[in-house]
Amino acid sequence: MTSATLQVSGVRCERCIGRLAGALRGHEGIEYANANLMGEVALQWDEEKTSRDAIVAALARSGFPEAVDERE
Repeated sequence: MTSATLQVSGVRCERCIGRLAGALRGHEGIEYANANLMGEVALQWDEEKTSRDAIVAALARSGFPEAVDERE
């Protein structure tokens, strides 16, 4: 299991949180995801089923093209 918190730009309201949830819901391999209005998305995923790059790509497809690890 891999865990990370991504900082996602463009999160401004509850609707944005819903879009993030929609992008991650059903994404194979994600075990846990939680987003807040500050654009922080805490994630836990199975590296055998998905990758950080695949998760970031899913977020980009839903309108959030900038997601970086908080430690970067």
